[in-house]
Amino acid sequence: MKKSLRFGAVALAATATLTLASCGFGGNAGGDSGGDAGGATTIDLLVPSYSDQTKSLWEGVIKGFEAENSDIKVNLEVQSWDNLEKVVTTKVQAGEAPDIYNGGPFAGFAADDLLYNVEEVTSPEIFADFQESFIKNEQLDGTTYALPLIASARALFVNNALLAQAGVEAPTNWDELLDAATKVSGLGGGIAGYGMPLGSEEAQAEAAVWIWGGGGTFGDESEITIDIPENLPGAEQIKKMIDAGATQADPGSTQRSPLMDIFIQGKIGMQVGLPPTVGQIAENNPDLDYSIVPIPTKDGSPFTLGVADRLMAFQNDGDKAEAITKFFDYFYTADVYVPWVQAEGFLPVTKSGAEQLSGEEALKPFLDVLPDAQFYPSTNAKWSAADGAFKSLFGQLQTQPAADVLKQIQAQVDAG
Repeated sequence: MKKSLRFGAVALAATATLTLASCGFGGNAGGDSGGDAGGATTIDLLVPSYSDQTKSLWEGVIKGFEAENSDIKVNLEVQSWDNLEKVVTTKVQAGEAPDIYNGGPFAGFAADDLLYNVEEVTSPEIFADFQESFIKNEQLDGTTYALPLIASARALFVNNALLAQAGVEAPTNWDELLDAATKVSGLGGGIAGYGMPLGSEEAQAEAAVWIWGGGGTFGDESEITIDIPENLPGAEQIKKMIDAGATQADPGSTQRSPLMDIFIQGKIGMQVGLPPTVGQIAENNPDLDYSIVPIPTKDGSPFTLGVADRLMAFQNDGDKAEAITKFFDYFYTADVYVPWVQAEGFLPVTKSGAEQLSGEEALKPFLDVLPDAQFYPSTNAKWSAADGAFKSLFGQLQTQPAADVLKQIQAQVDAG
């Protein structure tokens, strides 16, 4: 049956071009920059703008929080992602770090001993409510330095009509995927079985889908591991898909966004997509007959590529720990947190949030896989080099042996 969209079509479409932890803040600064007033404790909150409504959404949260905590004031500052790192670096160097910061990487701040262990500024009940896979992504050496804020995950978008025409069902493992994609491509007429974007836009994501789905890894906070035997099955399966004609033409240089547009037009049988893809379909081809299912893996085990932004608390003033705790506990209460996440078009990172949205058909496939999310090793200083190496080299799988491509990527990472 045709997929019905019951949640956040406007918000999801509006955020379709966003990539978590790499977007820029937008909007104007809000609030005052003074210290305590009238004996109240003041919290400085620096956040990014995910959409045109981010500032007003935070202002609503702050209004509700201050109504319940008359002795605490929150100063809000909204910046663009383009300015964010410069702004926070300048503040830290000047001894004026925000008390709470919504940003991307935290390892550098943690290494300089600038951040709270967030278990010290969060109640046990709230901390226990986070998805374990997302909390683990906020840790260094077992210490949790940030709280996940919003999430995105990936799932397989399936054109039901094309699969039915080819006489196949939605796949759960690689063998089924190869078979189904090959048969859909065999329909002809410019139809591709599987959309395989290995171009520079997001090659690292498609690489993760396959390499991690085959039991491989990109490493951890201490080591980046690309050229290892565990990563070969995923890379070789990509090449097998290409050689079998199961993908679109020239996957090595195909970018994800325009390829997803082709899926939305009904010309691709299957492609990995994000929550905003739901909104894009609702806007551009609402009659598309599609489903969303878990990403097929080598053996059918559950997996998704997760991405998350986070909140971290700077240890500026010890007497603010109690106020920060109250703010975190208030914000992550489901009745406050879930509407905020809904409005921004992302996924909740709390168990209570996922439960509250479990009836939303458009989100349920993504929420279901959140507990099995795996993440880029972004706490490793060499991950940036690895990310760039994937984007520039991974598309060569189209013409080169998988082992050679992995060796080239590892060499570029090691060279820095």
